[in-house]
Amino acid sequence: MLRAPSIAITFALALVLAGCRDSGDQQTTTSTSTTAAVTVTGLVANTTSARPADVNQARYENAINEPGQWMTYGGTWKEQRFSPLDQINESNVNRLGLAWYAELGTRRGVEATPLFIDGVLYNISAWSVTTAYDAVTGEELWTYDPKVPPEYSRITCCGTVSRGVAAWNGKIIIASLDGRLIAVDAATGEEIWQTDTRIEGQPLSITGAPRMADGLVVIGNSGGDVGSRGYMTAYDAETGEKAWRFFIVPGEPGVADGEASDSVMDMAAATWTGEWWTMGGGGNNWDGIIHDPNLNLVYFGTGNGSPHLMRHRSPGGGDNLFLCSIVAVDATTGEYRWHYQEIPAEEWDYDCTAPLMLAELEIAGAEREVIMHAPKNGYFYVLDRATGELLSAEAFVEGNDWAQYIDIETGRPVLYPDARPTETPKLMSPGFGGGHSWNPMSFSPLTGLVYTPAHYTTHVSSVAPEGEFEFQLGRSTYAPGRQEPELRRELNQQMQETEYGFLLAWNPATQQEAWRVPHPHSGSGGTLATAGNLVAQSTIRKTVSIYAADDGELLWEMPVDSVAPGGPITYMVDGKQYIALNAGWNSALVYGLNEGGVPFSYSPARLLVFALDASGVELPPPQDPGELVAPPSTQFSREQIDRGAELFATNCQLCHGQSAIGGLKDLRYMTEEVHAEFNTIVLQGTRADKGMPVQPDMTEAQVEDIHAYVISRAQEDWQGGFMQ
Repeated sequence: MLRAPSIAITFALALVLAGCRDSGDQQTTTSTSTTAAVTVTGLVANTTSARPADVNQARYENAINEPGQWMTYGGTWKEQRFSPLDQINESNVNRLGLAWYAELGTRRGVEATPLFIDGVLYNISAWSVTTAYDAVTGEELWTYDPKVPPEYSRITCCGTVSRGVAAWNGKIIIASLDGRLIAVDAATGEEIWQTDTRIEGQPLSITGAPRMADGLVVIGNSGGDVGSRGYMTAYDAETGEKAWRFFIVPGEPGVADGEASDSVMDMAAATWTGEWWTMGGGGNNWDGIIHDPNLNLVYFGTGNGSPHLMRHRSPGGGDNLFLCSIVAVDATTGEYRWHYQEIPAEEWDYDCTAPLMLAELEIAGAEREVIMHAPKNGYFYVLDRATGELLSAEAFVEGNDWAQYIDIETGRPVLYPDARPTETPKLMSPGFGGGHSWNPMSFSPLTGLVYTPAHYTTHVSSVAPEGEFEFQLGRSTYAPGRQEPELRRELNQQMQETEYGFLLAWNPATQQEAWRVPHPHSGSGGTLATAGNLVAQSTIRKTVSIYAADDGELLWEMPVDSVAPGGPITYMVDGKQYIALNAGWNSALVYGLNEGGVPFSYSPARLLVFALDASGVELPPPQDPGELVAPPSTQFSREQIDRGAELFATNCQLCHGQSAIGGLKDLRYMTEEVHAEFNTIVLQGTRADKGMPVQPDMTEAQVEDIHAYVISRAQEDWQGGFMQ
């Protein structure tokens, strides 16, 4: 097959900036902070920069001219995750080998995109533990542990994860799971400052990566699933002092917040009804932030409402601004500039917090500066990034059940007549995992294509009957009810049988698919595009795979016994190109993985680094996954099972999946030992070290009801060696 020629790249500047490495004396030091621990095992000297991670505004704006670096979450401020490096290319990628790897000391999910700056890799793992490595040898230089309290896994959806760090002026900026923003010295890992981003009394956490905006650190938070009110905040990177805050949804009418968002909160409040502010309102930005230095704008995507279903949060209807929107604010002041709401009155848990991307596209014969977005709702949006004008929006996954199309004149979706949740359960697509979630996508200016980890998923949609929902701060606000259990069982089976994933190459200018690579399930990781005509992705088949960017041909693949949900990066040191990614499966909402009676197993999390002709480094062999164990045969009353179902939906579903399917730990597969310890695990926290915190607010009777429900679900789905 003939291939397009690679584009030659001049690496002189990158080689100069890469500098030299000089290991210092090994030492151990402890931070003066009482909440964190730092371990230093070596230092890297850089002869071309005043200090490690010496990123300033000029360097930030011109990152594309330093192709050997990866200084920000998305590679450059446009977050295209495209590298001009082409030393590794389609003609030689088959020579790729494992150069080194680092054990991350956890089986929890690791979703981070590492940073590479001047010879050093900066990485963040589960529980926000951050480590610096020599990027050539893998030598650990320092580790900073913010000592996040284990109970934070109770209020954090989908794992104790962090998606990345930021770098500025010799500092690494960490957004810890428990809501602190922390600056550490990039040379030593010693703490410089920390500030608490949380508002007292709100169940808030942080899983997203902070972004820089001309010396300000911008961060959102998680918590819209459990009753919080979302907001964005910018902090001075030198001092940690708050610069501005923008609330995403309105608070109590007539009560000003004294923040940058005050000027538009009356406009937003006019789109809500009832007493939403007593239940948080939601809208939290837990991912999807980007800064345009030319326009001096910060854009952010917003999340689902709290409670999830409109009947409970805004009973009189309304668009519920700024839920499920892209919002643009002044980067310096946080003042509102424009918004585009992708899903008015969102109530399918589609969020709109997927990564944002900036580009220049030729549309209708004219070059436009655009912002691109492919959120969970399955539509690919292209907007003018200066004004928020919707330029185009088309479905990028098949089988969409909620919107027939997006009206370009009004910008609003045209819903199917039966799209809204009803008391009668029904299947909806996309599912909770979305057509595309937070996993990073990439864009190649050479091919003009966006490479997206896409999925076809469904979920069982319904709303609890009037009067059955009771808001509990810190508990899931998704209340679908448990009516018609037999119908739910049929729908659950369909849900598991029909999901699949694929790597999608999408032309954003024409809004058309170019090619796709099918995967047996959803759950594959983010992508990286390079000038070597390559697209790299970790797949649900527990491999790292590299494809031709122009046509999707598989060029190279290596089993790694895990999935890397985040995005790969590439960098260059001393004239040699590397590819790095975190392989740490996050047990995402994927069904049917336990096939043929064998559990889906995976190795502990690792940072993997590849290079051409690397050899002699091998991963430990995978463990024997064993066999699935049949559930207990104990029978329970319908009343107890129904009570357990209600409690499970409120307290357990965030981590353990809808209808107890999938999640961080699929409880249908509990062993006899775990069943015997179920009550003590929940009430006494005997497995807190494995990520299951104590549940002090539950009674023993409630835990027994939940256990009964989980066992009944396992009995329903057990099919002689595997689960339906």
